[in-house]
Amino acid sequence: MTEREPATKPASTEAWVDPDDAPELDDDFFERADEYVGETLVRRGRPKSDAPKRQVTIRLDEDVLDRLRATGPGWQTRLNAILRDWMKRDAA
Repeated sequence: MTEREPATKPASTEAWVDPDDAPELDDDFFERADEYVGETLVRRGRPKSDAPKRQVTIRLDEDVLDRLRATGPGWQTRLNAILRDWMKRDAA
C-alpha cells in the first residue's frame, strides 16, 4: 500500500503514546473523514449529471417572476419545464 498525503491538516501536532490520550472520535470527526474503498476515494454528495444545467442571467417582468416564485421551491425547475414544453410545441 502506498503512502498518501492527508486531504486536510492533522487535528493535532502533539504526539501521544497512551491510547487513553487519543482524541475522542466524535460525530464531527466522522462527518469530516475521507472514506476509501480500497484505493478509491468515495465522493460524497450528488453525483455529476450527464446533462448539467448552465447558470444564466435573464431579465423577467416583475409580475412573471412573482408568479413563478409564488409556486414555491422548485420554481426554476418549473420554468425550465415550461420553456422545454414551449420548444417542443414550437418545433412541431
